[in-house]
Amino acid sequence: MLDKKNITGIILAGGKSERMGTDKGFLELNKKPFVQYSIDALQPLVSKILIVSNNPEYDAFGIDRIEDVFKNAGPVAGIYSGLEASSTKYNLILSCDIPLITSEILQKLIDSADDTHDIIQLESDGKSMPLIALYKKQVAKTFYNLLQQDERRLRIAVNKCKVKNIVLDKHQIKHTMNVNTQTEYKTVENEYND
Repeated sequence: MLDKKNITGIILAGGKSERMGTDKGFLELNKKPFVQYSIDALQPLVSKILIVSNNPEYDAFGIDRIEDVFKNAGPVAGIYSGLEASSTKYNLILSCDIPLITSEILQKLIDSADDTHDIIQLESDGKSMPLIALYKKQVAKTFYNLLQQDERRLRIAVNKCKVKNIVLDKHQIKHTMNVNTQTEYKTVENEYND
């Protein structure tokens, strides 16, 4: 069982949100910003939370914010920046656009940690989810090397590591819905109110 003092929570809030047209972390569900749902889900499980974003408006949440080391290089750079700034071996990585996420779902990742795997990620509805995952700090080295080679595809980066997938039950799938479009936003609102 991992002790929370060995785990940092890292929220990725650096996306350009081109499809949404606005910074997704500040979208609201039931009058609460998306990023606050990420903070609330991580808080009971980690010793510290970092927000990776170049947007100073996130400072309003009272959480340490770090900027991307590699600018405009997508989630590989965001994860690298978070891991680089972290002082713990284990790191729960979460993108800021998954408002239905719960501590219980994230706990499954922590419970599945082992000495063999670098990344433990959720698999929901047949899709692996590297943006809801437990990363060992040592992954930063691999991601750094890929960024140096201008490799920005997260799937490629993840597949260079030892990965284990944790498959969610059907009834848990809604907790991993992420929001990229107005349509997905509506779907999440409906799920929340169910």
